[in-house]
Amino acid sequence: MAAVACAVAALLFLSGCGASSPRYRSTSGQAKTSSPEPDDEIRFAAKIKEEETRGDDRKVDLDRVKKNIASAPRNPDRVEKTPAGLNRDKVLVGVVSYLGVPYSYGGSTKDGMDCSAFTSQVYREGAGIALPRSTAGQYGVGRIVERDSLQFGDLVFFNTTGRKPSHVGVYIEDDLFAHASVSYGVTISSLQSSYYRDRYIGARRVAKE
Repeated sequence: MAAVACAVAALLFLSGCGASSPRYRSTSGQAKTSSPEPDDEIRFAAKIKEEETRGDDRKVDLDRVKKNIASAPRNPDRVEKTPAGLNRDKVLVGVVSYLGVPYSYGGSTKDGMDCSAFTSQVYREGAGIALPRSTAGQYGVGRIVERDSLQFGDLVFFNTTGRKPSHVGVYIEDDLFAHASVSYGVTISSLQSSYYRDRYIGARRVAKE
């Protein structure tokens, strides 16, 4: 495993998964947000934001994640790629660079982006893979992956509006995934949070050909 990945893994496994673990912090406070994605999420934006902030009960300590990745030694001559063909270290560093970017429906820059734009950026920058622009489009590519077989880089999908799929993120191991959240912008969340656990609908592995 590459150095950055080792550092992140050590952090993520620290103290288990309890809500009182240093890995988590309180859910008080909300990041800037804009219109949700896709179209039906625009109509349900307020409801999604309320449910998400209330149900996301396993918040990850993002400051510690960023610190560990930034301080990890890197070996440019050693590149570990995932089953999807992603450069693990490059993806992790890229995810950190996007953390805190506000949510914006239709946005695809650091001024604001939606969930499928974020996953598209991660795949393009991490492996040169072009994903469909929409969440629904991304749900139709690659191969289905069972919940207990998730690996780094897999796309994870959720039903947040009553019509599936309506939200997507990138799995980064230890039940954590990176995504552009309606309430918090680009962040890292736990699949064990009641909000995401109850709305999880499946995963896809999109490998580079």
